[in-house]
Amino acid sequence: MKKKFFVFCLFIISLCNISYGYQVLSTKEFGKADARNQNIVIKCTTDTGKLSNQTCSLRRYVKCQGNGDKKKCNGWQPWRDLRNTSVNYTDWKTAASSCCKSKGLR
Repeated sequence: MKKKFFVFCLFIISLCNISYGYQVLSTKEFGKADARNQNIVIKCTTDTGKLSNQTCSLRRYVKCQGNGDKKKCNGWQPWRDLRNTSVNYTDWKTAASSCCKSKGLR
């Protein structure tokens, strides 16, 4: 009885667990000082776990304040999906998951 209950619980947990998979195609950093940016291109996966031909492009820029000699760069802006730059993401994995999900993929 305990064994059946354990198998049943694992089955329910597997139904509730949504995982996202993607393949990183490229990561690049361009520029120097306040003109730096990072780009990541990922390829989404289908519901069956196969790679899709659809990609997502993500980017973030260096965060700078001030002008001329008083310009101070002290960190990166949030990640953005290049299709929808109005939404900010704390990390690139969250942005990748959101982009793939919006395309009906994982």
